[in-house]
Amino acid sequence: MIPSPLTGIVPPLVTPLSDRDTLDVAGLERLVERLINGGVSGLFIIGTTGEGPSLSYRLRRELIDHTCKFAKGRVPVLVGITDTAFVESVNIAKHAADAGADALVAAPPYYLPEGQPELLEYIHHLLPELPLPFYLYNMPSLTKVSFEVDTVHALLDDPRIHGIKDSSGNMTYFHRLCRQLVDRPDWTVLMGPEELLLDAVLAGGHGGVNGGANLFPQLYVALHRAAQSGDMARARALHALVMDVSTNLYQVGRHSSAIIKGLKCALSIEGVCDDFMAEPFHRFRDEQRRRIEQVLAELKEKIAAAVQ
Repeated sequence: MIPSPLTGIVPPLVTPLSDRDTLDVAGLERLVERLINGGVSGLFIIGTTGEGPSLSYRLRRELIDHTCKFAKGRVPVLVGITDTAFVESVNIAKHAADAGADALVAAPPYYLPEGQPELLEYIHHLLPELPLPFYLYNMPSLTKVSFEVDTVHALLDDPRIHGIKDSSGNMTYFHRLCRQLVDRPDWTVLMGPEELLLDAVLAGGHGGVNGGANLFPQLYVALHRAAQSGDMARARALHALVMDVSTNLYQVGRHSSAIIKGLKCALSIEGVCDDFMAEPFHRFRDEQRRRIEQVLAELKEKIAAAVQ
C-alpha cells in the first residue's frame, strides 16, 4: 500500500477517547471517514497529536485494530511505535502488522537523551525486528534528540527505511534532508508543522503530517496540490487559511496542549468524536469551548469558499 515516495497529506489522527482508557470507537470511525473522504493520502496513528505516549498498550492495540478495519485498505495506515522500551516498540510493531497496518514510524526514545552513535545503533537493532516498512520521526522538541543529517545519510542505504517526518520546524534542516533525495529518490520527506507545509513542498518535500487536517482535510490537500502544481496564487491563499487555523484555533489555550485540545474540541463541536483528553490534560472548559465555537464558525465559512 505504501508508494515510494509517499506524497500528499497524512494526518496524525487525534485519538478519540470517552474516558482515560476507553476508545471512542464510533468517533474514530467518523474521523477516519472524514479524512478519507477529504482526500488524504494516509493515516498516521499513535503520534504526538494522537497523545501516543499517554495511551496504555492495550488501548494502542485497540486503536490499531479499529483504524485498520475502518480504513479498509483505501489508504495506508502508519503506526507510531515510539517508546522508551525497545521491546514494547517491537511488540506494537508486530501487532500493527497482524492488524493490517502498512508502515511503522518511530522517534528517538525520549527519556534519557542518546548520542548520535547510540541512536544509529538503536535503529540498526530495531530494523531487523520490524515486519513493516519504517519511517524516521524527527521531533527534537519532545524527544530532546534529533536525527542529525549525517545520521539520516548513514541510514539511506537501508531499503527498509522509506523516509522521514520532520517536526523540528527548522527549514535549514529540512532543506538538508531534501538534498538526501539525490542519493535516494524513492525516499519520502514529510513536514510536520502545518505552518511550513507550503515551504516544505517548494523545498522538494513530498507533503505533510499536519494536525489541522483532522478538522479540515480538504484545505491541506488543496494546499499541497496547489503548491505541487505550481499554482502559487492559490497556494498562498490556502496557506493564509492554514495560518488562520494555527493563529486562531491553536492559541485559545495557554499551554502546549492547546493545539490538541483545540482540535479535539472543534471535532466534538462538529459531532465527530469526544474531546476527552488523556491524563494529565483535560478538555477545554466552557469559556474556551465557546471561543472555539466562534473561531470554528468563522474558519468553516472562509475555508468552504476557498476549497470548493
